[in-house]
Amino acid sequence: MGTCATMARWLATLCTSVVRIRHNVITENLLHAFPEMTEAERRNLTWKSWEHLFLMIIEVIHAPRKIHITNYRNYLTLRNNDVLIRTLFDDRPTVVVCGHFGNFELLGYVLGMFGFPTYTIARPLDNPYLNRYLNEFRGRTGQCILSKNGSAGQIQDVLNRGGILALLGDQYAGSKGCWIEFFGRPASCHKAIALFALNNDAPAMFGYAQRNGKPLHMLLVAESVLDPREVGSEMQSVPAITKWYTERLEHTIRQAPEQYWWLHRRWKDTRPLKRRQGPNCPF
Repeated sequence: MGTCATMARWLATLCTSVVRIRHNVITENLLHAFPEMTEAERRNLTWKSWEHLFLMIIEVIHAPRKIHITNYRNYLTLRNNDVLIRTLFDDRPTVVVCGHFGNFELLGYVLGMFGFPTYTIARPLDNPYLNRYLNEFRGRTGQCILSKNGSAGQIQDVLNRGGILALLGDQYAGSKGCWIEFFGRPASCHKAIALFALNNDAPAMFGYAQRNGKPLHMLLVAESVLDPREVGSEMQSVPAITKWYTERLEHTIRQAPEQYWWLHRRWKDTRPLKRRQGPNCPF
């Protein structure tokens, strides 16, 4: 792992200073998210975010060999595990929401290892070999990948059986999504996450896996749960639930901004001017 960490730092320098992959996207995102930072601080954060990305890949490769149910305490620290267990043992379905923060791939892997296999909605990767490898990794502990397109029947079947549905809450949802402020800018969010919770009486749990010092050492957090049965009517709407998990994601990222995917094209506002000035989410 030490050799791999050195390689990650070298590749981070290459992407930051030589090849400058997605340099404009990262710079724009950081300028909007952290206007108080100096240029040197943003450059350093860019380097750290690239290092994090390569460490994440390395952790995915090493995890099946190193992390097991008998030794997970050597690598994983659980926070709010009582919330995690209580929510996942509920007879009702659970909607787990995370973002492109920390090592979200390990989150699903570890939940499956603990006996809570998830059904994750994801888009297939463009590279078929990488897509096959990643899906094999995800499936090692029982995680099942559902396509974003054409899987409505499978998703509803999972929810009807009281299964665990996992989604990334910071995917761009197009001009017709629910627009919520995220780091001071409107971001389009999928309405489906809130609808899954509301229409199926399913608790929504926001969680994440944050690197805790050394590579492959993770802090697993069940940060917060929104139960449709326990909240008032003001929280039982698509905009309210979408804002709830978006605000928690932003708060989490601010604690360790180097572990977020700033190369992600999160803020794309293609709406006509009239729609930008209208309601952010009509229902």
